[in-house]
Amino acid sequence: MGETAQLKDWFNEARYRRLASDLAAVCPRVDTGRFLALTLDGLDGRSLMQRLRRTAEAFQEVLPAPYPRALAVLRRLAPKMEHSFVAIVLADFVGQFGHDHYHESMEALRVFTRHGSAEFAIREFLRRDLGRTLRVMEGWAQDADEHVRRLASEGCRPRLPWSFKLDALIADPGPVAPILDSLRADPSLYVRKSVANHLNDISKDNPDWVFDRIARWNLNEARTAWIARHALRTLIKRGDPRALSVIGADRRADVRKVRLTVSPGALRLGGRLALKLEFSASARSNQKLVVDYAIHYVKASGETSRKVFKWKTGKVAAGDSVVWQREQQFEDFTTRKHYPGVHRVEVMFNGEVKAETRFELAR
Repeated sequence: MGETAQLKDWFNEARYRRLASDLAAVCPRVDTGRFLALTLDGLDGRSLMQRLRRTAEAFQEVLPAPYPRALAVLRRLAPKMEHSFVAIVLADFVGQFGHDHYHESMEALRVFTRHGSAEFAIREFLRRDLGRTLRVMEGWAQDADEHVRRLASEGCRPRLPWSFKLDALIADPGPVAPILDSLRADPSLYVRKSVANHLNDISKDNPDWVFDRIARWNLNEARTAWIARHALRTLIKRGDPRALSVIGADRRADVRKVRLTVSPGALRLGGRLALKLEFSASARSNQKLVVDYAIHYVKASGETSRKVFKWKTGKVAAGDSVVWQREQQFEDFTTRKHYPGVHRVEVMFNGEVKAETRFELAR
């Protein structure tokens, strides 16, 4: 997620004044003037995540001690939090200040994640005591609330975006197997997305482990099959034959007259590139095709970096002549900066490059 002024303004002066008012309503003894001074002083210079952390630190300064009493105030405050990202501050307070009260903190995270995800905060406990915390999360995987079940998976992802890596789980994902197994056919799409993302994380370092896990699951169950397909998306884009086999695209694509064109041939930053793919299906029967395309982006050094994008996955009838079109926007954003030069574009069928072309990007 790129940071913009709009995201930072989730924590703006109006938000802090509302928080101060809500704090006073649930705990009249709180020094709201001190809370506002701590959060508003230097606000403009703070990033989104710095504002989140500063709010948790301000809570620590003004809430009553000891820690369990502060938690009681935040539990009363939680239903008043109207923005799910802002509500993450409740869990962040626990993650930063609750380590000496382990059981109370675990229960607080279970409650607070329903208001704003505790996925970042739980990692502070995983980093300090992996085995103990994973045992708690195994219980959360059985919870009736989908937010708690999602936390069981999302919180222990080895490469969770916006957080630090869990190196122990990158080295050996085995300890999370009971959690993922429990959630492999979860009725909630919210939870299933997390399980798929978790497995996709693992596949980047331990693909054999992921295939081992999926091989134990019943892929005739629709929810489980959905997780498996989305979990293998990175490996599918790489053309991994085992991943393609799981989704029924393990045969070499039987296509001919493959033609990839782009327009315009010379594009300026901020413009859109039109891609057109034409091919004929030469198989004697319907076939499953996974079609992706890759752009070799020019880097500042003049070298290129290949990025794969999904085009389409599905069945193509025998003898069909197919024309597919799509567009690609070229503009700078947080995760990618564009540089001028000749960019190569490839199209892959079931992992095999079948055609390529080029265009030039100018600033």
